[in-house]
Amino acid sequence: MKLSVELQSGTIHYVEYGDRDAEPVVFVHGFAVDRRLWEPVAQMLATSGLRCIVPTWPFGSHTTAMKPGTDLTPPGAARLVADFLAALDLAGVTIVGNDSGGAVTQMLVTTDPSRIGRLVLTNCDSFENFPPGIFKPLGKAAKLPGAGFALAQSMRFEPFLRAPFGYGALSANRLPTDLLRSFIAPLIHDKDVRRDALEFFGGTDTRDTLAAAARLPSLDVPALLVWGQDDTLFPVSDAERLQRNLADCTLVLVPGAKTFVSLDQPDAVADAIATWVAAHPVVGAR
Repeated sequence: MKLSVELQSGTIHYVEYGDRDAEPVVFVHGFAVDRRLWEPVAQMLATSGLRCIVPTWPFGSHTTAMKPGTDLTPPGAARLVADFLAALDLAGVTIVGNDSGGAVTQMLVTTDPSRIGRLVLTNCDSFENFPPGIFKPLGKAAKLPGAGFALAQSMRFEPFLRAPFGYGALSANRLPTDLLRSFIAPLIHDKDVRRDALEFFGGTDTRDTLAAAARLPSLDVPALLVWGQDDTLFPVSDAERLQRNLADCTLVLVPGAKTFVSLDQPDAVADAIATWVAAHPVVGAR
């Protein structure tokens, strides 16, 4: 079911799968992708009795720009997710994050965990690794006038689309070209979407992920890490470091998967989440 919610900062579009009276699971994708990153997993989890809510966040692949002046730096994005949960009046939420959306999720749960019942992180930014690898200088370049436009336009061409500074290192499986083009199209064609995206990507700062990491040990909700084992951007050592910083944390490694573990191995991700959720009941979820 395709839906939308009006927040003070603008419109968030989302889809839902499963029973509306079931426990809610909300997904947070990263930069320059949309809800389709999570849809295969969400559809599977809905069959296990969960209410899966899958938004497209304003991180570059959204089709409705936010209102001018909206704070879309990663800490601002964390507040946007909190506003979304409040607008839907959700409680006991299982929040699931990936890539830079995982960094946003860490900022959310360590600043406003009031609606959170469980935390799930897949391969994502954390600690000093924000953004990772080759994306770190690109994050700085995004702040320069015209640089974001030039980089976006280069993605019209498939060799750039699949380059290491594009989507090339993010999946173990070769994703369809049409899917990648649709991810990047709003950023290429809509200047207001590009404004939103560049504020998010250009606002990445290790001080924010390090601050969240410092608060993770005091988080009192259970956590699950479902980690693509073949990732070079977010290696298993990142997951192990997160696990050491979380008081109640389970780590599941997924062979044959990289950053986009939910597209590489959706069955394994859905099975890991469903099994863990069943073993960690949340009181008061809705």
